[in-house]
Amino acid sequence: MLEDREMMSSSSPTQLASLRDMGIYEPFQQIVSWGNVFKSDINDHSPNTASSSIIQVDATTDDHHNNIKTNYASSHNQIEAEPSSNNDDGKTPDKTKRRLAQNREAARKSRLRKKAYVQQLEESRLKLSQLEQELEKAKQQGLCVRNTSDSSSYLGSSGSINTGIASFEMEYSHWLEEQSKRVSDIRTALQAHISDVELRMLVESCLNHYANLFRMKSDAAKADVFYLISGMWRTSTERFFQWIGGFRPSELLNVVMPYLQPLTDQQVLEVRNLQQSSQQAEDALSQGIDKLQQSLSENIVTDAVSESTDYPTHMTAAIENLQALEGFVNQADHLRQQTLQQMAKILTTRQSARGLLALGEYLHRLRALSSLWAARPRETI
Repeated sequence: MLEDREMMSSSSPTQLASLRDMGIYEPFQQIVSWGNVFKSDINDHSPNTASSSIIQVDATTDDHHNNIKTNYASSHNQIEAEPSSNNDDGKTPDKTKRRLAQNREAARKSRLRKKAYVQQLEESRLKLSQLEQELEKAKQQGLCVRNTSDSSSYLGSSGSINTGIASFEMEYSHWLEEQSKRVSDIRTALQAHISDVELRMLVESCLNHYANLFRMKSDAAKADVFYLISGMWRTSTERFFQWIGGFRPSELLNVVMPYLQPLTDQQVLEVRNLQQSSQQAEDALSQGIDKLQQSLSENIVTDAVSESTDYPTHMTAAIENLQALEGFVNQADHLRQQTLQQMAKILTTRQSARGLLALGEYLHRLRALSSLWAARPRETI
């Protein structure tokens, strides 16, 4: 202890100053003060002096601790304040925030598309399984029941069931059910004022549903093109408006146009151009059908009066002409599908939804009219 006191007393002012700066000098100074107090207590034997000294030392100690706490608190606050200032200096720019928001929106859209795609796959799987069961049941029963207001059922030329047509009729029956649901969903969505993203998904789903119909018709045309082009799969009122196995694209545009307003000048121009091109394509296909009928008639009536050995040759040529009829049906369906897709590109999302709603309701009312016509009261003779 004495050596320590001598070393401390012999310390240079410079060393003491450095210790003071480091916050270490004062405690040693207090220790020396305590030693002086004890020395004076031993020499003077004065309790008042000792008490006074201890009180002073305690006060000094308290002041020192308060200083340390104050210095620590201020240093700690300064350290905590620095990240805040750094955050202010490195504040995320508005451009980055917008990009993050766009990424979140894109992720949300992707999740919605994935959910709709998975749901569509599941519905298609269930529908396919149901169709297979019904087709197998129809094959076992040896008949095909049509699910329309007409009471007729389709049989092949030999009186036996055409499995391709039977499959089409069942698929078309389910297609009508799904079409009714999609039209109802679009009507509900327009009334609920949902976002354009969700509405666009419904529009695309409806367009894909029409594409499935055209695919089904293409398969049916391979099975029996006369069945398809005659409209036996449709109701009587629908057959009244039929053109090459379906509706006229120009008629479609006339039906939906009143529900698309307001249109911009550019939209009006594009819709008129689409109407004109659709009408020209319809005329070309109609002329092709007329020429096919004429050529077929000429092949059949050639040498009809006289007994000619060229009869098999003429019938073979007639069959080749009939094979071209399948191509006309496919081209007509292609024109219908292209018209729907072009309208969707020209119009906004909500205009497209209103147009598909109008088309679906129009076709539904045609079928309802057929049912009412078939159920009308008849006068007895």
